[in-house]
Amino acid sequence: MKKHKQFFTAMFFVLPGIIGLLVFRIYPILASFFFSFTEYHITLPPKWVGLENFKELFHDPLFIKSLQNTFVYFIGLVPVGLVVGILLALLLVKDFKGVSFFRAVMYMPSVVPIYAFAVVALNFFNPYLGLVNGFLAKLGVPGPLWTADDKLVKLTIILIAQWGAGQQAMILMAAMKDIPKEFYESALIDGANKWQIFKKITLPLITPAILYYFITSSILALQFFELPQIMFGGGPNNASLSIAIYLYRHAFRYGNMGYASAMAWFIFLISLGVCILYFRTSKKWVFYS
Repeated sequence: MKKHKQFFTAMFFVLPGIIGLLVFRIYPILASFFFSFTEYHITLPPKWVGLENFKELFHDPLFIKSLQNTFVYFIGLVPVGLVVGILLALLLVKDFKGVSFFRAVMYMPSVVPIYAFAVVALNFFNPYLGLVNGFLAKLGVPGPLWTADDKLVKLTIILIAQWGAGQQAMILMAAMKDIPKEFYESALIDGANKWQIFKKITLPLITPAILYYFITSSILALQFFELPQIMFGGGPNNASLSIAIYLYRHAFRYGNMGYASAMAWFIFLISLGVCILYFRTSKKWVFYS
């Protein structure tokens, strides 16, 4: 009797969470899976069309364009973010006076609202009045049209996105701090230089954190939305259009939920494939001790 009472008491407290999970997570996932096989506009009931939405994706030039842009974001954001994160972590893992202040400064951009940050970044990279081109002008270098040239806009976004590198730097720095100091002392006694210590000790022993970074950053890169949408709205000339932005247009601007759901599941399948690839290859390059 007492166990039953404890069970119902526990259920009373966890039930709101379960209901929220079912209503706001599970149901939308199942509904979008069903809608992806239908022609569904918000004002009309869904009509079953089978795989037609998925076939249509590969005949849609704008979707192909957004897919290419998304892969450019993926190839640019993931490795560049890792290099920037490791460099920041190496700088701030050392103990020196005021290091706590610099760590806080490094992490602070991660908590700035993305809209405010995007507005500042737009002014920063303004081709005519921005600080970047102003600095280049003082060096005698003509500044490019960072935000107006469709060939440069993706590079501009990738560079701007590194502003939030403090988050991954903190994770990598925590991994570096877990490495026993005896390893470094032994390497120094054996005459290893800084590069050899980094390559043979630091880098291999932070690979679990790198695996975590690869998985999370790859998923975010494949769903890249905020910066290109807020700063450029997918332009100029659809040069910054990602799959997530194109999905958003179909779902909430055109009301074409069936087609948008097919895109969502397409992104999910790509993300799943990338994660499986990471896990399958991780045995060869991730060291847990």
